[in-house]
Amino acid sequence: MTRVLAFSDVHLARTRIAQIVDAAEDADIVIGAGDFCNMRRGLDEAMDLLRQIEAKAIYVPGNAESADELRAETTAPVLHGDAIEIDGVRIFGIGYAIPETPFGGWSCDLSEDRAAEMLAACTAPTDILISHSPPKGVVDRNSGGLSLGSTSVRAAIERVQPKLCFCGHIHDCWGQVGTIGSTQVHNLGPTANWFDL
Repeated sequence: MTRVLAFSDVHLARTRIAQIVDAAEDADIVIGAGDFCNMRRGLDEAMDLLRQIEAKAIYVPGNAESADELRAETTAPVLHGDAIEIDGVRIFGIGYAIPETPFGGWSCDLSEDRAAEMLAACTAPTDILISHSPPKGVVDRNSGGLSLGSTSVRAAIERVQPKLCFCGHIHDCWGQVGTIGSTQVHNLGPTANWFDL
C-alpha cells in the first residue's frame, strides 16, 4: 500500500506549510496541486520551506506560478501535461487555471482547447489525475454559487476514470469531495489530506 499526502493552495502560508512538512514524514508520496505562492511572488521562499519533502514530492503549477518558475525552484517532478509512475502508482498532472481567469497578466491560465490538447496524453490506467483546476460541476463553486470548473478536465475524467482527481483553485470548496463516474474528486486546500492506494 502507498500512503499519499496531498494538498493545494498554500499561498506561502508558513504555518500551513510547516504542518504539511511535519505530516509528510509519514507519507510515501506527497502531492502539491499548485498555488505555492501569491501572484508570482514568493515562490522561492515557499519552495525553500517545502525543500525537506522534495525527495517524495510531485507538484503541478497553479495559476500563481508558471511551470518553468516551479521547475527552477525544486528538484521534485513538476507535471504539466505529462505523467509519472512511482511505486506502481500512475499520476498525470496539469496545472494552471482552466479556463482563463479574469485576474490579469500575473495569472497562469490555459484555454479549454489548450488544456484538452494537453489532457489527451492522459490515458488509462491512471490512478491519480492532479489538476489545479477542478472539473466543471464538481467541487468548483465560488461563494456566489458560480460553477468555475473546467470542461476539459471533466471530459478527461469521464474518459480515463482515474481512481482519484486532486484539485484546488476554488477556495470556497476546500475540503469538499464529489464523484464523476467511479472517480473521487477532492478539492484539497492547504491541509494534509491522506489517501491509501
